[in-house]
Amino acid sequence: MPFPLSSRTPSGPRRRTLLAAAAGTFALAGCSADEPSGDTTGGSRPSLADRARARAARDSTTLAGRYTAVIAAHPDLEKKLAPLRADVAGHARAFGAGSSAGSSASPSAAASGTAPGSASGSPTPSPSASASASASASSDVAARPKDALSELATAELALADERTQALVDLPGELARLLASVAAAGAAHAYLLTEAAK
Repeated sequence: MPFPLSSRTPSGPRRRTLLAAAAGTFALAGCSADEPSGDTTGGSRPSLADRARARAARDSTTLAGRYTAVIAAHPDLEKKLAPLRADVAGHARAFGAGSSAGSSASPSAAASGTAPGSASGSPTPSPSASASASASASSDVAARPKDALSELATAELALADERTQALVDLPGELARLLASVAAAGAAHAYLLTEAAK
């Protein structure tokens, strides 16, 4: 015995109508949803990757300035430190720093006044501020060459550790670059430690 069809019309929307509405909603949401990206071109706040790249460039520029200050205070170390300073300047350029991190780093790069792990730094001080800060940067260098090398090694190692810990939150290409530069920093720390013996 077959079931009798109900003479009652269903109340509410049909299943096909609901499915079509849901599909349309998902299509619209997919078209208008913000995609997480490594770059922000029109946003008011830079992305995590942009901030990390800028910080890495600033830290490398500051470190190149420290090398310059040590070489200025201890000219006999130039032969040992010049290749390492050139590497650090190359790291700064790889992260997008300007030409101030070159092998003849400017006093403003040497005198940014921030430690490698600090979060803030001034982009370019005025010429008079650069001259006075350059003099103070040279006075911050240890009097003994071995101590100056040890301080550079400590700075390189601290920066390498900081960069290694920052890798977790960064996108692929930047994370690989940061890992490579952190490894180079650890190697520099080893070479500086050996030179200080």
